[in-house]
Amino acid sequence: MFKGSMVAIITPFDAKGQVDEEKYRQLIEFQIENGTDVIVPCGTTGESATLDYKEHDRVIQICIEQVAKRVPVIAGTGSNSTAEAIELSRHAKEMGADGVLLVSPYYNKPSQEGLFQHYKAIAEAVSLPQVLYNVPGRTGMNMEAKTTIRLAEFANIVAIKEASGNVTQASEILDKAGDKIDVLSGDDFLTLPLMACGAKGVISVTANIMPKEVKAMVTAVQQGRWDEARKMHLKMLDIHNAMFIESNPVPVKTAASLMGKCGADVRLPLVPMQPTTLDKLKAVMKGYGLI
Repeated sequence: MFKGSMVAIITPFDAKGQVDEEKYRQLIEFQIENGTDVIVPCGTTGESATLDYKEHDRVIQICIEQVAKRVPVIAGTGSNSTAEAIELSRHAKEMGADGVLLVSPYYNKPSQEGLFQHYKAIAEAVSLPQVLYNVPGRTGMNMEAKTTIRLAEFANIVAIKEASGNVTQASEILDKAGDKIDVLSGDDFLTLPLMACGAKGVISVTANIMPKEVKAMVTAVQQGRWDEARKMHLKMLDIHNAMFIESNPVPVKTAASLMGKCGADVRLPLVPMQPTTLDKLKAVMKGYGLI
């Protein structure tokens, strides 16, 4: 259902720390103009953790309005509270989202059965296409392949964003349930390997600053131009890695700021990039001709 080059879009703030709606709309246009297939607001990269409920809904609403059905919008509506995730997902559906992205519950570290029941409850409560999101580095626990395979039986659970870094785990999902659930890469540097195994695309951080290039590599894979795709994959490794020299989204937001796309402001407990890593980021960006 959802495939190709998808961006986990940043949420720009103004000098007062409020959502910068004008810059946000411009970022969305930048993505669409450069061929991005799906926009994903309010994910980790969109700083969903420090948006209050009103802001969260507003950021999703702006995205849906600005996109105006030109591409699908998958709204980040996950929570470590099942009831809150259901409420956020219902709001997203009411606003016209095409799907929701549901991060695994963080901090409370549920068992695999708890994960299953969490996602089952959301699937039964909200009739909207749902993308599971497994990111152990953020949540403190891994959703095992067997749990994803069980969840694939729900018709409206259509994909999983796999950011475990475990190609074997993603491959097992594809082998056992690839006809029922799509796998999407959650790590830019693993997009090519995962698509070689059957993944349908990527929900990308790097696409915030290089949407055309990420789209080109994904398209090359889709069209079976493997030599070209491999060259593009290797060429982008340095910028992919640079996006994580500090906690996401600090580097990518700083990079967008250096390109004049928006401010670099982030909300506490995130802070601006440290001088040494900022110098490293600038050096990599210069190598790509971004600044």
